[in-house]
Amino acid sequence: MLAGGEVLMSDQLGGKAPKYQRIADELREQIKSGTYEPGARLPAESVLLERFRRLFPTLSLQTMRNAIGLLRSEGLVESRHGVGTFVSAHRRLQRRSRHRYGRARDDRALLTAHLRHEIVYAGRGELPEHVALPAGLPPGTEMVVRRRVLFDRQTGKPCELGASYLPVSIAGDTFLEEPVVVPQALFLCVEELSGKRYARARDRWQWRMPTSAEVDALHLASATGVVHLVHVARAADDTLLEVSESVWAADRIEIIDDYDISQGPEGTVGLSDI
Repeated sequence: MLAGGEVLMSDQLGGKAPKYQRIADELREQIKSGTYEPGARLPAESVLLERFRRLFPTLSLQTMRNAIGLLRSEGLVESRHGVGTFVSAHRRLQRRSRHRYGRARDDRALLTAHLRHEIVYAGRGELPEHVALPAGLPPGTEMVVRRRVLFDRQTGKPCELGASYLPVSIAGDTFLEEPVVVPQALFLCVEELSGKRYARARDRWQWRMPTSAEVDALHLASATGVVHLVHVARAADDTLLEVSESVWAADRIEIIDDYDISQGPEGTVGLSDI
């Protein structure tokens, strides 16, 4: 534990990533958790340097500045010349798809625990065409549907519209048909019910103009676009476990994808067009 009651996350700070990235990860989590609220000033560089040197004795001022610079590039903080560095009052939500499941397996919390969840519907429903096609299912397939709205805990403003579509063979006649927030990440509930583990996922992203219902639900200006994600998750044996969709205002989200770069030739299946 650091001075001021701040706890460093050993699973992040003990990894193989560069020091500046591990420090940025910790500060990012503290911002998300509310340790540093929007508009709050971060401790001075000298104070942060002293704190993190307890873990990295050879930490340099430049490395600390690189960590702050990374948060600045993500829009999480802003620096005011001669004054200090402050948490941005209107930061964008970040989605780091590759790390979401592992983090939830560790802390057993909701994937978006920093937001307030409201389940607006839970029960049987038909799979809409725009979700059925990526999942390889006929439109109209009966599923257990859970629709939700996620809100910023501090401002109360809606941040995300979402829905999960679960096979009736897994979620039918279970607590997942009740309109209540589950006590852990939904995928962990599905794993317990199905006896299978999520092993592979495919995300399909689209930018589009919002529907009138989305404008009202997300409090959008009429000219604001939305980002629409369809997420398909399967077990190792290709069993479909979940199809979900999420909608965000395009100016309130950024997608960050950290990945290893192939060091050799690869096949031509599924090549990117851009």
